[in-house]
Amino acid sequence: MDMFVALSDPTRRAILELLASGGELTATDIYGHFSVSPQAVSQHLKVLREAKLVVMEKRAQKHLYRLNPQTLSQFEAWVQQTRQRWEERFEALDNVLATEKQKLAQREQEQK
Repeated sequence: MDMFVALSDPTRRAILELLASGGELTATDIYGHFSVSPQAVSQHLKVLREAKLVVMEKRAQKHLYRLNPQTLSQFEAWVQQTRQRWEERFEALDNVLATEKQKLAQREQEQK
């Protein structure tokens, strides 16, 4: 499962936020935060596990879920690289616009 597909669903993002604030939670604790059926939440947890965004550990009769820091670090690195590329593009656009503004001001001065 692709990480971006997993992150595209608002319920799955809410589960990740819940785990980020609550640390390690049982499946039952997670189910309690949503108005959808436990089976639906279980499917969302399965998608998050397959995308390696969460890790599930079985302890006795409980399934404990927590964030997978390695995968989240990879996602964070991708976001940082993408942000940097966009910032570079916006800076280049700012430079082009500033140059064009100077040219326009110069033409207006020449016409006076």
